[in-house]
Amino acid sequence: MLRIVCGHVLRFALLLVLGSLAIFGMLRVVPGNPAEVALGVTATDSAVAELSARMGTDRPLPEQYARWVAGMLRGDFGSSLASGQPIGPLLLDRGAVSLILCGSALALSLLLAVGLGMLATRRPWGGIVAALSQVGIAVPSFLAAIALVMVFSLRLGWFPANGWVPPGDNLAGFLSRMVLPVLSLTAVQAAILTRYVRSALLEALHQDYMRTAYATGRGRARALIDHGLRNAAVPVLTVTGLQLTSLVVGAVVIEKVFVLPGLGSLLLSAVNGRDLLLVQGIVMVLVLFVLLVNLAVDVTTTLIDPRLRPARRGVEEGAPA
Repeated sequence: MLRIVCGHVLRFALLLVLGSLAIFGMLRVVPGNPAEVALGVTATDSAVAELSARMGTDRPLPEQYARWVAGMLRGDFGSSLASGQPIGPLLLDRGAVSLILCGSALALSLLLAVGLGMLATRRPWGGIVAALSQVGIAVPSFLAAIALVMVFSLRLGWFPANGWVPPGDNLAGFLSRMVLPVLSLTAVQAAILTRYVRSALLEALHQDYMRTAYATGRGRARALIDHGLRNAAVPVLTVTGLQLTSLVVGAVVIEKVFVLPGLGSLLLSAVNGRDLLLVQGIVMVLVLFVLLVNLAVDVTTTLIDPRLRPARRGVEEGAPA
């Protein structure tokens, strides 16, 4: 078991290094001198050279990469070219907003998917849930956001249309402003996950362990909860990890629609301003987030399903256990 977990951690570290190399390399291909972009087209050559030396962009690429990685390990992502603010505290502040948004949407999506997936194993609910989930998959998150704003903000006036209030300042205001963004992301993710939960549970219903559960006196719902959900958890968690990328991408658009100060809106502003160092830091944080969740999914599925753990040496070689 420990060997499997260590393997997942090593793969995570390798992917993180490869991701950092890819981010660094792709952003260096972008034409234009970052120092010249920061100073403007009217900057003198001496001013551009001075800022390039201060930023380190005039040094060899391997040295630039090493300095960038060493700075990140210390929590130093450099300073924004546009505002001059330290990037680290900015990422921490904006990242908290995105983490709340994505984490809430993911948790709610899984909760709804489990409930609707179990309901969809019964007739006639299976067809109804399947049709609703297909509609949810077809509707983009930004379109769901616009529809929710039109109904619950403009027509009914139940929730604010946009804006952000820190939970420490006003908890009620924070919750009221997070309802529509979270539901916009949840609508698509829950629809996708519901189809996988339903498929996994329908397959579990025909397994021998379910018939054994029925024979011991357990009802259908109890047998699904005790045995079906655990066996369906592995494929569902795997799909959840894969869907995380689309959730993060959807959050970028949702933050713009609802004027949320998260990493998504910050990334769009940095791209528009060609703030190379800020874009580099934001993308690196997003890659780290996705890889951490995938690592958690891999470890969790190993803990849930004993079949994913290595067998004892004697069993593998055919010796009596």
